[in-house]
Amino acid sequence: MNKLLTIAIPTYNRAELLDKQLAWLAQAIKGFESDCEILVSDNCSTDHTQDIIKKWQNILSNITFKSNKNAKNLGVVKNIIYCLNSTKTKYIWTIGDDDPIQDRAINYIINKIKQHENLSLLFLNFSGRNKITGEPVHPPTIVGNRWFDADSEDASSDGKTIFEHCFSKSVGAVIFLTATVYRTDLVKRALQHWQDAENNWISLAYLAGYCAANGSVIVTKETYLECIVGVSYWQKEPKSALLMQYKHIPEVILKLEEIGYSKRFCRQMLLQNGRQVDLKVFLGALRRWPMSAIKIVIPFLALVSLSAFDVMISRELKLAELSEVSSREVRIEKP
Repeated sequence: MNKLLTIAIPTYNRAELLDKQLAWLAQAIKGFESDCEILVSDNCSTDHTQDIIKKWQNILSNITFKSNKNAKNLGVVKNIIYCLNSTKTKYIWTIGDDDPIQDRAINYIINKIKQHENLSLLFLNFSGRNKITGEPVHPPTIVGNRWFDADSEDASSDGKTIFEHCFSKSVGAVIFLTATVYRTDLVKRALQHWQDAENNWISLAYLAGYCAANGSVIVTKETYLECIVGVSYWQKEPKSALLMQYKHIPEVILKLEEIGYSKRFCRQMLLQNGRQVDLKVFLGALRRWPMSAIKIVIPFLALVSLSAFDVMISRELKLAELSEVSSREVRIEKP
């Protein structure tokens, strides 16, 4: 029997967290052993991660349990992409080693991918919590502690439309690794189309967009996991905020246009990103890395300016078209 779902865990030097996540998985996967396989990709850890992997391979001997250890630390995104490219099951769910997930999530995912043949993407809704304060966190554009507000449980809505809504409301939601189940053939095709995706920290949004454009999408109404805000891998990089806001998000938006998303939507997203960037991030980078900051921001400003011009022209043409239609109706009504 062919497996349906790979549950992959990319990890690095977090043996205790991995141990805890695998303990959760051992319980949650019961009854679905014939449908699932497990993959742990160790990004060349220097702690006892390998001991934890071997321990759970012995315990979970009744399920296919694969492991990989990279010869060197490839960085988080490349390790995630290794998981995506090495998967042979129909679907891939790549989860963080520290994200709290409800036991019922696996049951839900398996039932949905069996029920909907054309399902290309599944977003598990989630709540957010600040690691330091413990307080709930949610995007300013969404009311309540539920990060997706597009409920599409029956996979009947247009995939592109659902993704556009989710992406415009919260970039952070569509790049939350543990919330996303991809159809494997589509995500591999997306990676072939953009081979430099491994160097973009927001590229998971592009992968989700590609899948959504080629099938149906489910967004759950209920939450199945929690995102611990404030521990993202890119926050450890000195230039992370500058790169994400001024370079990586615009790159992803342009790639979405390449794969068929409308020019209008992409230009609106570029303008939205332009309004949301933090000027303090640029000024701080300008003081520390003046040449790098300028090289990153100049193309960004040019792109936002072009987008503003395109949107303005589009609006003028639309107004002219409406005016022409109105004039025709007036002429027709005259006796």
